[in-house]
Amino acid sequence: MTNLLHVEYGRTGQSASLNSMGMREMQARAFEERTSQYLLIKAPPACGKSRALMFLGLDKLERQGLRKVIVAVPEKSIGGSFQNTPLTAFGFFSDWVVSPENNLCIDGSDKGKVNAFLRFMDNDDRILICTHATLRFAFDKLPVGTFDNCLVAIDEFHHVSADGDNRLGSLIDDLMKQSNAHIVAMTGSYFRGDTVPILLPEDEARFTKVTYTYYEQLNGYQYLKSLGIGYHFYQGRYIDALPTVLDASKKTIIHIPNVNSGESTKDKHGEVDAILDVLGDVIARNPDTGILHVQGKDGRQLKIANLVDDNSTERPKIQAYLRDIKAADDMDIIIALGMAKEGFDWPYCEHVLTIGYRSSLTEIVQIIGRATRDCDGKKHAQFTNLIAQPDAQDDDVRVSVNNMLKAITTSLLMEQILAPSIQFKPRSQWDGKPLPPNTLLVDDTTSTPVSQTVLDILNGDKNEIIATLMAKEQLVKEAISETTPSETITQVALPAVIQTLYPDLTEGEQEQIRQGLLQSMLISQQGGLIDGEDLPPDADIDMGNGDESSNNNIAGKQFLKMGEKFLCTDNLDIDLIDIVNPFHGAYEILSKQVTASMLKTIQETVSASKSQVSEEEAVILWPKIKQFKHEQGREPSLNSSEPIEVRYAEALAFIRRMKQQQLANQGQ
Repeated sequence: MTNLLHVEYGRTGQSASLNSMGMREMQARAFEERTSQYLLIKAPPACGKSRALMFLGLDKLERQGLRKVIVAVPEKSIGGSFQNTPLTAFGFFSDWVVSPENNLCIDGSDKGKVNAFLRFMDNDDRILICTHATLRFAFDKLPVGTFDNCLVAIDEFHHVSADGDNRLGSLIDDLMKQSNAHIVAMTGSYFRGDTVPILLPEDEARFTKVTYTYYEQLNGYQYLKSLGIGYHFYQGRYIDALPTVLDASKKTIIHIPNVNSGESTKDKHGEVDAILDVLGDVIARNPDTGILHVQGKDGRQLKIANLVDDNSTERPKIQAYLRDIKAADDMDIIIALGMAKEGFDWPYCEHVLTIGYRSSLTEIVQIIGRATRDCDGKKHAQFTNLIAQPDAQDDDVRVSVNNMLKAITTSLLMEQILAPSIQFKPRSQWDGKPLPPNTLLVDDTTSTPVSQTVLDILNGDKNEIIATLMAKEQLVKEAISETTPSETITQVALPAVIQTLYPDLTEGEQEQIRQGLLQSMLISQQGGLIDGEDLPPDADIDMGNGDESSNNNIAGKQFLKMGEKFLCTDNLDIDLIDIVNPFHGAYEILSKQVTASMLKTIQETVSASKSQVSEEEAVILWPKIKQFKHEQGREPSLNSSEPIEVRYAEALAFIRRMKQQQLANQGQ
């Protein structure tokens, strides 16, 4: 198994430390924006979003004059995150108290919960917890004005979309247009697998955004030192590949494949039995908890929870046991299908093993979040995706190739989310002091000034741009398999995405974002920035402007390691950025794990369904075509075994067709 991403964290303790009001770093950041009517909090699992909402809600009730706080969560189990909390014990001015009759995340009928919601809106009670569904049903029975001077908080906000058929999205839209309600939206993943935007651009622009990155969270832990995201490709049955990737000594959640996926055997209970056989011999099932006791092959006795079995008697007992885990020895392995993802908390989990590709980035974010809780004794967290390797003899090889590359695409975006985030700072605002880690200076003293809008996008919305780019599946698959020139991505696809997302920016501003984004992706791919003071004594330094390097002129500079050289980022050549495939790291993983013949099959399959050459791409590739003819002494061939040459030949054919059409039009 090879990791696409391996990140080492500083264990600074900063994300877990409390200020004088009992707030963690993320919570304090959100509280600074407490007067905003519309607040969007983008922060990873386990960083304390629930308590951040408590601080915000109480301030709006006690000091901003609002009447009520309504908290909506996607499912009942997550409602427990908002139970009574003695905040004054840690320095805050008020406690979070929810009356039992206003906790609607309990068993009972939808009708009864809606009636309780209506009573709450008509009395003097101030805080209510309910599910998204209860909020929607109750909202349909009330005038929108009923929510005036109320705070409506939506947890797991990625369940919303701007799609007209999304009732939660319509509810948010009505609140913003027809009431003075305040809204706090919270999510650990601001991406939707269906690529439908969560908010319309004009609505999103009204939200104050508070972003706390995955890297900030993990780097500020006390115990967790590193995180890996890896793949293992298998042939045949996934059960046979489990011994290679499943270490029973690690606290693990195994997510078996969806029954409709190609990896599934269509017998979910049989798959659980096979996994148990891999782990050891079942000794007994505890009648009180439903937990299985298994004699492991290493001699240890394992405690295993089977959440795949949806038996109405056993599953509630297992879930109750999992909610009450107090020590690492209480559980070893959890086997799940659709559960143990969003909102599930098992701090001791070290490894999440997911079988089959997951098309939703949100799902991947949530799954990885199960292993990234900070916990005494846990130094490394690992996400492993076990994916079926295509079979060249299989009639469905195209489907297998697509699934494999989709899985890699999703994790490429996770690479951007989990790695250190590059922050951009104008040189004109730099005071000469050492820069924070992974901060890149933008030279605005001699070239076009950089607007605050551009900086906000580069520092806050990079991942949204990359997610939109990766939604162009065919182009990304071509980039991963290296069957298309990198310029197709960097000079055609990426500018089109930026223009679509930010049509009001000038061409110059869009180009600044394009260059900054590519710099950020390249830096992340090469392992981050290195301060000049930290370069090795014998470093081969390239200042990029003809200057000779010395100890006198590298202080305060940042460098990027490219091969054996350290390039100064002050003069990072845009031509270099444009020819670097930002997804080359995924190609290296792919080429290391599959045979040369299989890699060829993958490339041929991608090429067979290649997107058509556009006029814009043809213009960009024309210099490459001329260079190829000059170096090779011939034109590129459509029959070449090299995918890049084939792309050049396709572009050349396109250019000739365009020229013929132009001449024909002139003749007419």
